[in-house]
Amino acid sequence: MKSLCLLFLISVSLMAELEIRGHLDLDTQAYLTRADKKHASSITLKQTLEFRYTKNDLSIFAKLYAQEAYVDFLKTEDKTSRTFARLDELYIRYELENATMQIGKSIKFWGALELENIVDVFNPNELRDDLFKTNSLGVWNTSYSYYTDRGELSVIMKLEEPKQKMADFAYVYYLFAQNTFYDDALQTSKNVNTPSLYLVYSGSTDTEYGIDFAFIYEHGYDSQRYYLKREGASTSYRQYAYKVDKFMTYNTLVVGSTLLKLEALYAIVDDSELISDYSHIALGVEHALDDLQNGATLSLISEYYKYTTYEDGKYTDLQLFENMQNDIFLGLRYALNNSDDTEIVGGIIHDLEYDEQTYYLELESRVGDFFKIAVDYYYIVPSKKELTANALLGRHQRIGVNIAYYF
Repeated sequence: MKSLCLLFLISVSLMAELEIRGHLDLDTQAYLTRADKKHASSITLKQTLEFRYTKNDLSIFAKLYAQEAYVDFLKTEDKTSRTFARLDELYIRYELENATMQIGKSIKFWGALELENIVDVFNPNELRDDLFKTNSLGVWNTSYSYYTDRGELSVIMKLEEPKQKMADFAYVYYLFAQNTFYDDALQTSKNVNTPSLYLVYSGSTDTEYGIDFAFIYEHGYDSQRYYLKREGASTSYRQYAYKVDKFMTYNTLVVGSTLLKLEALYAIVDDSELISDYSHIALGVEHALDDLQNGATLSLISEYYKYTTYEDGKYTDLQLFENMQNDIFLGLRYALNNSDDTEIVGGIIHDLEYDEQTYYLELESRVGDFFKIAVDYYYIVPSKKELTANALLGRHQRIGVNIAYYF
């Protein structure tokens, strides 16, 4: 029997393709301005490893992620609890003639805008990492996608709502005050494994002005969450999820050298006395200037975000830590179009309602065939009149450097 199993594995390996790749990152940040009693810097080692196995119409994909925070190895009292490993993706996909079936754990991305993708709601974000970056948690789901000449129709069933852990107070991006604790046991109106249904139709038009579009309907647990004190504990909070019917869309329209963008959603809240029905809309314009020296491209970017609740006496954007509630973003993207794919992106975000500003600049470039370096700078001037999410963080200034080795 062992010989037969070994022979089977060898024969499968010869007939299939196994691809392994990944990257190793050294991520460092210095917090030049920060809240009291927070670490002045962080050094984090991150690893991502991907496996893809293909045989005919069947493929299997796995993605592992791990990070180790240097301060946690010192084993001092002000540790951050930012050292962990997780399985991000593990799914099986089968290709039919005009369709695809998939089951397992995966990450899906939806959106069109530069600054923030308000309809990218399928995967929650890692709260133990840099909150200015996307570090999505994989979720277990099953999907069926049918392809037409100009589009794709997908039915997706999310099978879980993963809990989001947080770092300890000493980490600069811990969300609560000192001696206020977070219990990561996610609270839901029904069972945490109650499925959520998504219907997605996406496609493009064959017209003079090309339009890429997507429409999404969700019935299930909302990606927006809120926090309440744990019953019987005055200094401990838990995260709560509730069910919605949500209608979403994201679109891009190309007119010459100008790209017009739209993301919008409307949520009807089904089972929460604290959360109002709400909408979130974001509009963007990106215009490219191509005739620059050595083929470089300069793009001018403008985006506006508006978040609205519709019921009095319920949580507003302030209680929900919603940053992009009435904000305008003005930015630039400069791409050198050289062999190193060097790109610089930056701009200012101005809150029109609470009078706060965020300035940022990001540079990314390849070095040789295997290395990539990224440098970023953020400076936040929080509101002086309202307790916004930025005000909880306080006046904040940081510079970060990430060096990645790809293999």
